[in-house]
Amino acid sequence: MDAKQYPVTHTDAEWRKLLTPEQYAVMRGHGTERPGSCALNYEKRSGSFSCAGCGQELFVSKTKFESGTGWPSFNGPVPGSVETTTDRSYGMSRTEVHCARCGSHLGHVFPDGPPPTHERYCINGVALNFKAE
Repeated sequence: MDAKQYPVTHTDAEWRKLLTPEQYAVMRGHGTERPGSCALNYEKRSGSFSCAGCGQELFVSKTKFESGTGWPSFNGPVPGSVETTTDRSYGMSRTEVHCARCGSHLGHVFPDGPPPTHERYCINGVALNFKAE
């Protein structure tokens, strides 16, 4: 993980206890869940999506849209809730999205979303918890 210190930190052993094996692989190991495998991809109720690692609110339902990619997609995060870095894995350059509070990997952001932002935050559902309004 990054050398940056985040407000919420845990040892590797603590992360492994806090997260499921799949969450750990995605959030701490920069993995990706299988497309279409998470129920949150189909969540349509009003509410908010928070980080499964630290509970910080990341996205609200009014910014969620159906992208057809198999992952929950949003056109913008809650201000200040996420940070981005350049991901050069797999021979390409992408913009990685991670939680600003605990540093956990969430997914990537692409410039092919709907107006008004034209951004598509493609987020792993296992990295999120949903709370209905």
